[in-house]
Amino acid sequence: MALIAQSAFAQFQPKSESNLRKLNYAEQVITNLYVDEVDETKLVEDAIRGMLEKLDPHSSYTNPQETKQMTEPLNGSFEGIGVQFNMVEDTLLVIQPVTKGPSEKVGILAGDRIVNVNDTAIAGVKMSREEIMRRLRGPKGTTVKLGVRRQGIKDELVFMVKRDKIPVHSIDATYMIKPGIGYIRISNFSATTYKEFMESMEKLKAEGMRDLILDLQENGGGYLQAAADLAGEFLNRGDMIVYTEGRRVPRRDYKAPRDGSFREGKVVVLIDQFTASAAEIVTGAIQDQDRGMVVGRRSYGKGLVQRPVDLPDGSMIRLTIAHYYTPSGRCIQKPYEKGNKKGYDEDLLNRLKAGELTNADSIHFADSLKYNTLKEHRIVYGGGGIMPDYFVPLDTTKYTRYHRELAAKSIVLQQNLRYVDGKRKELKKRYPDFATFKAQYEVPQSLVDQIMKEGEKQNIKPKDEAERQQTLPYLRQQLKALIARDLWDMSEYFSVFNDTNDTVKRALELLTDKQ
Repeated sequence: MALIAQSAFAQFQPKSESNLRKLNYAEQVITNLYVDEVDETKLVEDAIRGMLEKLDPHSSYTNPQETKQMTEPLNGSFEGIGVQFNMVEDTLLVIQPVTKGPSEKVGILAGDRIVNVNDTAIAGVKMSREEIMRRLRGPKGTTVKLGVRRQGIKDELVFMVKRDKIPVHSIDATYMIKPGIGYIRISNFSATTYKEFMESMEKLKAEGMRDLILDLQENGGGYLQAAADLAGEFLNRGDMIVYTEGRRVPRRDYKAPRDGSFREGKVVVLIDQFTASAAEIVTGAIQDQDRGMVVGRRSYGKGLVQRPVDLPDGSMIRLTIAHYYTPSGRCIQKPYEKGNKKGYDEDLLNRLKAGELTNADSIHFADSLKYNTLKEHRIVYGGGGIMPDYFVPLDTTKYTRYHRELAAKSIVLQQNLRYVDGKRKELKKRYPDFATFKAQYEVPQSLVDQIMKEGEKQNIKPKDEAERQQTLPYLRQQLKALIARDLWDMSEYFSVFNDTNDTVKRALELLTDKQ
């Protein structure tokens, strides 16, 4: 979502007072005269949603709870105890405490099981993940009592944790993928993304980075300003990044305010069918300004800008107020029919059925959507996402039906967590650093067998031996990446996975061919 980072509630003067009175009167009539009791709050919320559903697919309403859940990742922080965790059956298993966070400060370790919160059991009682999170989170400065079980310790441990602001990072991975080539993967564009990005760039430059792979695959967007700030680091002062314009919103140009800090090295941007909104702004700016190469599959195609409007009870309307346009003048919003969100949501499925994700020749653009990049005058297209300069087809053979079902039932994740939980000390001792792990570690057959055995218990089986054999390479790669994540962090996860990622491999080929 391309959001203008601005939120305000104001009294807007309606065009017709009679329409406002009509709406208010209808609500009062239903509340007071309807045959059954009605929830007045829900009635109003349904009316708001009904109005917005008749507009574009991205205008929306969220109640106070939904608003809080949605804005936390974009705000860059929440208040809580600071642990990454997963549920193993019905027990909270700490994957990693947040570095310098409140849990790490009191001594909570990876592999610990939090079994009660303020003397209330959360393990073995079938408590929902949402309820557990509600009990762990709370205002900064408040204290929560945690009961913890730790392997090798007979008695339950008790920790008093003082809640604090916990950062939510929007950059998943930063590492040197090859000598001279850095890699940064961004999951969304939040209030802290630009700061995180600059820190990542400084780290990589210190490690000898000359060229960069910027991975925006599966990045659904976020704040427009964060995207503009980041894109500016690749451009010269005054270069157009994006402009917005709407019926009641005058045109606004976003230009690079100064010479960017990375204008010389080569850049490759990775995108796929889930790359949307603010991520498309960055991609479009780099492509239109001929600053770098775009590799992957045609992006989602969201060229609409929403303004968040806070309502008095903490709920929010996100209202589309403008289109955005790439530097060449492209609006990359894909077509939609007002009120037909179902058809809009099925677009990606339709692309797959039409062969667009596996064959570039299946993608067709009208001549009326043809534009030219600003420096080299290459042909690019608007009207439905950004077409990469180098197309990488989706490999539908790599991820089998059998694997999809094992993953959907969380069997792969659960068995991986059990394995790491039991082998953590042994693995850390044998592989004291990630480089050693990546070079030497091989997933044991016993772990693969256990996953398949658990699958059989839930009636998940390969259709034949060929499908089983086809599943094994990707499953082993996934397991090694997950183990790396649990022992270190997300950068190590992507370092393992990217070795077999076709889009990343194509980017590396382009960079090494042109060096």
